[in-house]
Order: sequence, then C-alpha cells, then structure tokens
Amino acid sequence: MNEGLIKDPKSFITPVPHHSWVKGKENSDYLENRYKALKEHFMFDTIEFTREIAKMKEWFPLMMHGRTEDEVMAGSRIDRGTEMNYGSLTEQLYAILEKEYNTKILFNTEVEDIDPDTDIEWLLKMQDRKTGKKATVDAEHVFIGAGGGSLLLLQKVEIEEKDGYGGFPVSGEWLVCKNRDIIEQHNAKVYSKAGVGDPPMSVPHLDTRYINGKRELLFGPFAGFSPKFLKEGSFLDLLNSIHLDNIPSMWGVFWHNLPLTKYLIEQVAMSFDDRMDSLRQFVKDAKNEDWEILVAGQRVQTIKKDEFEGGSLEFGTQLVSSKDGRVTCLLGASPGASTSVKIMLDVLEKAFPELTSTEKGKQQLAKMVPFYKKEVTKDLFDQELSRVTEILEL
Repeated sequence: MNEGLIKDPKSFITPVPHHSWVKGKENSDYLENRYKALKEHFMFDTIEFTREIAKMKEWFPLMMHGRTEDEVMAGSRIDRGTEMNYGSLTEQLYAILEKEYNTKILFNTEVEDIDPDTDIEWLLKMQDRKTGKKATVDAEHVFIGAGGGSLLLLQKVEIEEKDGYGGFPVSGEWLVCKNRDIIEQHNAKVYSKAGVGDPPMSVPHLDTRYINGKRELLFGPFAGFSPKFLKEGSFLDLLNSIHLDNIPSMWGVFWHNLPLTKYLIEQVAMSFDDRMDSLRQFVKDAKNEDWEILVAGQRVQTIKKDEFEGGSLEFGTQLVSSKDGRVTCLLGASPGASTSVKIMLDVLEKAFPELTSTEKGKQQLAKMVPFYKKEVTKDLFDQELSRVTEILEL
C-alpha cells in the first residue's frame, strides 16, 4: 500500500465490528470478567460490554428479533474489527510478484514428488494439471504450504523429522443466507461459546463477510467428514497417508479422543433442520427457505507422536523442519489467518537464519513488521494503529 502496488484497500479489507455474545448468568458473568481483564490492556482498551438488550439491539439487531427484557444475556464489542478477504489479497500479491519482481509462478501445477538431488538441492517433480505435461525443478530450500495437501507431500521427503505425523480431515460447512433483506440487517462478527467438551474449532459465529465485493451472511461452522485432504482431492487421501511410522499416533488419537469422535459423528449426522435449530439460538425467527448449506473447504487436523498416549491431536498449526532447515512444512489448520505473519517468521528463522540473525536482516524485517522483536508500548501501539488505519482507509 505504501509503495502504491495495491491501489484499493477495500478490495481486501472492510471494517466490521467484532463481538462476543453469551446467554445465561454464569456465561454473562464470565464474559464480564473477561471484558474487565482485557480492558486493562492498552491493546483492548476500546472494548465495550453490556447486559442490556437495548444496547445489543444497536450492535446486532438481527439477533435481537423476538427477544424479551427478561432474557439473561451479555455481549462485548470491539468496534475497530475488520473482515479480511485473504483470497483477494493473495491474488494481488501474486500479481505484484510476477510484475514487479519478475517471479515465476506456476499455476494449475501439482508437485508429485520431492527427492534429494545433491547434498544441497532437492528435485521437485511436477505435472501440469491441464495438459499433463511433466517437469522438474531444482531447489535449495523447499517450503511446503499446501494446506490439506501438505502432509502427503511431507511424507514423500526423505527426512526423519516427518516420522509419526498423520492427519484427520474435517470439512467445514456453513449456513449461507440467501435473503438480501436479512443480510443487510447484520453488520458484525458475533462469536458465542463452544459446547462443553466440543473442540475449539466448533465455536459458533454469525458473520458478515465480503465475498467478491458482495456482502454476505454466514453461520457456522459445522463439521462434516470426507476422507479427502483437499476439497478437490482424492477419496484415497486418508488411506494413502497411513504409514507404519504413524499408525501408533493415529490409534492413540482415536483411543484417547473418543469425545471428539463422538462430536464428529453427531455433526455428520445433523440434518438441515438440526443446523437451522442451531442458527435459531442466534436468530430466533430464522426461516429454512432463507438459508442454504455450503461446504467451504477441508481442514486436516495434525496428529503427532505423543510419549504417553501414543498420539496427540493438534488444533493449531505445526511447523516441521529438517535439521538443516532446507525443508520446512506447515501442517494443520490455523486458528486464524491473523497468525500467518508469526508462522512465516518462524519459517524464516528455521529455513533462512541469516535473514533473522544479521543486523541487515533484522532491519529489513523491522520495516515489514514494525513490532518485530520489540517491546510494544501504548504510545508505539497507538501510533502504529493510527498509521495503519489511515493507510487502509479504515
């Protein structure tokens, strides 16, 4: 944005307030205590809290239809939240790399194998998915960031650090509103609490989203099951990922995570009406004809070796790197795209230590990430927030 390479910030970021919302006295007390704790920190000093139905009608009116004053609930709000379209941003960054930095990017190309070529290089074997044409390329460093496809690629690399890793695919499904009048009544991201014993990825939320420049309304997520590791992957992905070295991990996770297995079975068994009933916890007068269910994509939860239980299921991301840092792989499902900067800084530290340890490298990273390895004070934070808000036209 500073260099004029991206012209319109609205193409990828839009102001949308962020909220938490709970029902019942115990949950409301918890949310108030959470609000008081966050309020003390300068990064969250603009947070608001209310138990008043009237105030919540201002914040998220659609959710307050049909509510009465005797209902016990509470909400919190940070007004400066945003909605990010990472797909649009990624497309623009690719275009900048190609045009401004003469970077060659191969689209519709699948990496089929990664073999050691020499002591310092890897040979990547690829195929064009449209023409079927095969090609190879040498690389000193390989970063595997293929989402759900990362595990299968990592298993083809001859490094001992890959042993014991497995994956469990879970599809993400959402109720999407089809009624424009309803969509326009909600301008917020509203998160509630996951059920007791449910995994963190199950936290329900009603979100305003901007997709291809158009305002939308989504509720979810709901978990589904498919053995595919990618939305357009193979039904054999899960089977092909099971090797002798990760069978103990896979079995350990299954045996010690029976509540999660039960949760997934219940989710897969949910009918459309069941999902609409979940939505009605947020929007009491929601009608079936105004909503449809769509599959958003696949996430592959990471399974890794565990000394005591055989295997453990990871709900965040996992960085796997060879001893020499020449191969780095990102596994798992990120808890949010906002963690991507921290994850990639970790990748740089492992794969290119000279970029993060030399004075020149540190200065360059400080330009890109203003708070990189720096103590963040209130004055610095307010100054940077003001600068970013102006640049992004928020």
